[in-house]
Amino acid sequence: MVIIFDLDDTLYNERTYVEGGIRAVATFGEEKFGWNGETSFRFMMDELDARGRGAIFNQWLWSHDKFSKALVERCVQVYRQHIPILEPDEEALKLLSAISKYPKYIVTDGHKIVQRNKIMALDLNHFFRKIFITHRYGLQHAKPSIYCFEKIKKMEACNWHDMFYVGDNPSKDFVNLNPLGVRTVRVLTGVHRDVNAKPGYDALHTIESLKLFPKLLEHKS
Repeated sequence: MVIIFDLDDTLYNERTYVEGGIRAVATFGEEKFGWNGETSFRFMMDELDARGRGAIFNQWLWSHDKFSKALVERCVQVYRQHIPILEPDEEALKLLSAISKYPKYIVTDGHKIVQRNKIMALDLNHFFRKIFITHRYGLQHAKPSIYCFEKIKKMEACNWHDMFYVGDNPSKDFVNLNPLGVRTVRVLTGVHRDVNAKPGYDALHTIESLKLFPKLLEHKS
């Protein structure tokens, strides 16, 4: 049996990364313009909670009459290049230790530098045979593409039904793996935990937390 994990909001709480990036941008504003860092941080977090990530930096710069595309791009650069301080979920660490006998992989979407920095901060490499950052292979190979899963299948010389995939996002994580026979598992964590999946998009199995995965693995192995 081969076990593959998503990264963000599956093995750790992605909001901690987002908060760290926003704080880095707030510090940038304080150093460059003298804007109070804590006030800027709170403003952007309020924007995040109210409207999502889409235009946080735009709104922040507009609030100071400093909006320009160049400054927005600089904020995005600061956000992406900040060195995060992250901790894996305790349940994730316990699970990875408990299933040490199985070959394990990560398949994660996102900006190459961002995902690399997250992986380095989480210090999870030793648990996995390989970590696939899909954007390294081109945006067209991000999930729901099965490109990286095909690579794992070839590496392990296994069948699709010999693979588990554990993720959290029903909009992309499972839809193309389900028809192949991959044993997809949705963990109800992070920003997608309350999302009602479209028909065919949800995982074959749903668990409240990672601590329940060993029982599922034992039952399905």
